[in-house]
Amino acid sequence: MKALASFSAFVGKTFALWVIVFAVLGFVFPDLFKQIGPYIVTLLGIIMFGMGLTLSLDDFREVVKRPVEVGIGVFAQFLIMPALAVFLTTIIPMSPEVAAGVILVGCCPGGTSSNVMTYLSKGDVALSVACTSVTTLAAPIVTPFLVWMFASQYLPVDGWAMFISIIKVVLVPLALGFAVQKVIPTVVKAAVPVLPLVSVIGIVLIVSAVVGASKAAIAQSGLMIFAVVVLHNGLGYLLGFFAAKAFGLSLAKRKAIAIEVGMQNSGLGAALATAYFSPIAAVPSAIFSVWHNISGALLANFFAGRVEDKPKPEVATADIR
Repeated sequence: MKALASFSAFVGKTFALWVIVFAVLGFVFPDLFKQIGPYIVTLLGIIMFGMGLTLSLDDFREVVKRPVEVGIGVFAQFLIMPALAVFLTTIIPMSPEVAAGVILVGCCPGGTSSNVMTYLSKGDVALSVACTSVTTLAAPIVTPFLVWMFASQYLPVDGWAMFISIIKVVLVPLALGFAVQKVIPTVVKAAVPVLPLVSVIGIVLIVSAVVGASKAAIAQSGLMIFAVVVLHNGLGYLLGFFAAKAFGLSLAKRKAIAIEVGMQNSGLGAALATAYFSPIAAVPSAIFSVWHNISGALLANFFAGRVEDKPKPEVATADIR
């Protein structure tokens, strides 16, 4: 078990590498990996069940203790990323399917990887976890509404069906994971070190399935989609940081909110796009899943070297000669 836990930790730390490897494999062997397509929703459910196993009441106590800070993070998440998605789909020519996919990933809640990146950046991890938890719980209502509002100009959006799907694939597995944690805490505690491995396997299989199903479209417009994803993600970090700064939050909190805003639950985006739009609409989510783990690690490394500026000591006027 110790060896498996060590391997799980290694895989978790090299998450971005495995996502890239399996994205390439999905492109090279599309017929093999596109067979995973029907199981994308199940895989996401397993990932969310794992998240439920790690949730604690302390995560939600942070919301009560710091409602303003958590509120800033949550509203920044659901305002900045959808607005950026709409802006990018307006200024960059793309097919309706790709545009709907970009908007969909922009309307998703924060990704769980943001908590790890916030820790590596020496940011406020408790704030990051609280924001991820709240945006995830709000997703069944907020995500379908935002997608209906912004993406229905490109493709028909069944907001009610999307609401039901998110309940099934996000809230139910989360609740089950949380319940199991309370019923058999000793077993769950022993299994927690292996969860990064389960999450990585789930995400890389989702990414490879989407890439395999959309090889032709990626070959034709993959560079354009990649450019849109890089802009979306990068501007999310930037605007999230300055939104937190505008409210006077400390540097550690600004780091947390910047990363929280920029990193999306792209697995959810891929699952919803595959179910309600088309395989090509899931490509922005798949590429986002690859890229935000790379950019998040780079940003965390940059942030880790930045510390709060200490106020300079005041010099009494009587000491000035």
